[in-house]
Amino acid sequence: MAKFSAFGTALLCNGSPIAQISSISGPSLSADTVDVTTHDSSDAWEEVAITILRTGELTLELVYDPAVHSALLDLYENKALEDYELQFPDDAFTAFQFDAYITAFEPSAPVDGALTASMTVKITGVPTLNATYTP
Repeated sequence: MAKFSAFGTALLCNGSPIAQISSISGPSLSADTVDVTTHDSSDAWEEVAITILRTGELTLELVYDPAVHSALLDLYENKALEDYELQFPDDAFTAFQFDAYITAFEPSAPVDGALTASMTVKITGVPTLNATYTP
C-alpha cells in the first residue's frame, strides 16, 4: 500500500489555488443516525438507521496576507456559493469537488509569531470524490 506526503495538497476556488495554505483539515463527512431499537431486537444491542449524510466543513490555516486573501473575505461578505476542488498529491491525482460557502475567517497576530488566519468552508450538496485533475 502506497504512502503519500501531504505536501502539495491544494484547495482551488473557481479553478484558482488559494495561496499560502499551511494546513487543511476535512472535509468532516458524517452521517446522522436514528435509533430503531425495539423490544424484540436481538441480544439487547442498539440498532440504528442512517438518515442524513452531512457534508461537513474544511478548516484551512493560512499564512495571512491581507492583500492576497482579500478576495476570500469578499466571498464571505457576499455569501457567495463557489466551486471548490481539494487536490491530493497522490499518484492518481485524486480530488474532492464540491460547492461551498466560506463561513468563518479569523486572523491571528501573535506578538512573537506570523500573521495567520483560520478559514472555514462549509460544503453544500453532494461532494464528488475521486475526480481526477491534471497537474
